[in-house]
This record gives sequence, C-alpha cells and structure tokens, in this order.
Amino acid sequence: MPRDARELRGAWASFQTIRYADPPPELAALVDHYWGVEWDLRGQPPYRQKVVPYPCVHVTFRDGEVLVTGPARRHVVRVLEGRGRVFGVAFRPGCFRPFADAPAATLVGRSVPAAEIFGAVPREDGIEEFLRARLRPDPLAGTVAAIVEHVRRDPRITRADQLARDHGMGLRRLQRLFREYVGLGPKWVIRRYRLHEVGERLAAGSVDWAAVAAELGYADQPHLVRDFTAVVGESPTAYAQRYAR
Repeated sequence: MPRDARELRGAWASFQTIRYADPPPELAALVDHYWGVEWDLRGQPPYRQKVVPYPCVHVTFRDGEVLVTGPARRHVVRVLEGRGRVFGVAFRPGCFRPFADAPAATLVGRSVPAAEIFGAVPREDGIEEFLRARLRPDPLAGTVAAIVEHVRRDPRITRADQLARDHGMGLRRLQRLFREYVGLGPKWVIRRYRLHEVGERLAAGSVDWAAVAAELGYADQPHLVRDFTAVVGESPTAYAQRYAR
C-alpha cells in the first residue's frame, strides 16, 4: 500500500493544529501538560494518526465522550476524519495513581470511561476544579515521578538494576513501584526514553547508528533498529521521513 503523503515532511500541519499548555501551579506536581488537537479533513479521506507510546495516563474529551487512557506498550493509530477536536490532560508518569483505586497496571493498553475511575464525569471547562477536589496525598507518586524524570534526563541510564541502585532500592522494589504507579516496568520505561532520543536525533539530521546504539546501551545497531520499529511502528528511516526539512 502506498504511503499517505500527508505523513511526510510535516504535511500533517496543513490540516491539523496541536497546542500545549501548562497546568496551574497547584496541579503541576501531578499534571504534566494540557494538549489539544484540531483538524479539518473535509473533502479529504480519513487520516491515520500514529501516536507513539509514553508512560503517561491521559484524560481525554472528544465528541462528548470522556475517557481515561492508560499507557500503551506500542504505538496506536487514531483515525481522524471530517472536522473535529480533542482535548487532553496528560499526567506525569506515576502521578495518576492518587486518583484511582487500582494499580496503574490495570490501565495499560486500555481506554476506560472516566465515570468508572472517578465515579463522576468531569467537564472539559471544569477539569481543574474536578481534579483539585480529588487530590489525595501520596508521596510515593512524587517519588516515582522523580525516578522517571531521572530516566528521561540522563541517557546514561540504560538498565533497571542501575536505576534501582541510583535510588537506593532493590530491583524488585523498583519493579513493584512501577507496576503500581506507572503501569509499565522500569525496563520498558528506560527503553522508551532511550528510543525517544533516537527520534530527536532523527529530527535533527543524520545519525551515526553504531555510535548511538553503543551510547544507548544496545548490543548492536540491528538490535536498536528492531526495538525502535517494534515500539514506534516503523523503521527509523521511515520515521525520519515525517519531519520537515
């Protein structure tokens, strides 16, 4: 099947707009950002929007439906058609747990009606008040968020046992915390952020694959390419074609 030309060289920007905003200070410890997407595909065929995975939980508002969407292990595809918009709240990794009665692992790969999680349905124009009213102290959420942030910022973190030692705990303890608060294990989270760096380098220009593989803890270049393709859904070369030059 020929590739949709709207995927290439930033052409998606001709029919959709993506915006981000920061949460208020009192929610910033738990909410990473707000995001919104608007599109106008009237007179065009539907567009298959590829969404790469991150270890975050989102609350989304679209067409009157409010969903809580857990982290996914691999990319997902959302079909956009006609004219529409979606608004979302992205929680910091580990920081949705204070709002839920079950471990984050129960949300992995799922989208659940918000009423099943909160016992009520939030309104888009009242989401901040809704979340403030449900804030529950949970210091472990902040601890896990800080560990994930360490992974994100430090490319030298390539192993889960290394991460556990850096934070003064055993590997089993770290794995239990991630299952409870993030939903995905520390090994997956580390791999995802190292692959994110590959995407950033692709956006910036050419990549020395052998050097990048060694730097990010991969045995060789083919292993890195296989991991990237499995998580993102296409090879690094195909993914690079999405960026405007």
